[in-house]
Amino acid sequence: MDFSRDFLALAVHKGVLRFGQFTTKAGRQSPYFFNSALFDDGASFGALCGFYAQAIRASGLAVDTLFGPAYKGIPLVAGAAMRLAEQGVNLPFCFNRKEAKDHGEGGTLVGAPLKGRVLVLDDVISAGTSVRESVEIIRREGAELAGVVIGMDRMERGTGSKSAVQEVQESLGVPVVAVATLRDLLAFIADSPDLAQHLPAVQRYRETYGVE
Repeated sequence: MDFSRDFLALAVHKGVLRFGQFTTKAGRQSPYFFNSALFDDGASFGALCGFYAQAIRASGLAVDTLFGPAYKGIPLVAGAAMRLAEQGVNLPFCFNRKEAKDHGEGGTLVGAPLKGRVLVLDDVISAGTSVRESVEIIRREGAELAGVVIGMDRMERGTGSKSAVQEVQESLGVPVVAVATLRDLLAFIADSPDLAQHLPAVQRYRETYGVE
């Protein structure tokens, strides 16, 4: 999709997506590195939230409320809600605190009530812990999980034969929508003369650790 390519182009421009030799948390030598924290100014973060909004609309999912898990999901859910509203889709949003507040309104949730079909927005799914914690919060409020939206799906195996994204989809029975996937990244590199030299290394990594 066009927004996936635009997202990857912005990620390269901002240094969010870099190529070389990087060691992942799992100890693998990866030929690329994705760090969404480097969308760190108004223009790039606003564009990022616009890509999330486009991915949400393209997914066709029926959604009543947006939820952003602390901490990275907090600015994402607020920004994406604003960009969706600009496109004529006005959705309430909510996020959680890590620590319960003992004064004022109290509790751990901030924003709109968690109602109906809730879409979780996060940057990536590595172990799926953040998503499962979000599901507990959503169900506790009497709402249901509609799906999860992330920025980048690396499409690689976790500890077993499946990726973290696949494990979340199967265990929770909901779709995980990514703004871009490793498949999108390979196509983007292949069409970019400045990046073409990295294509063989990324293809080898996909062949070694990838999932379908």
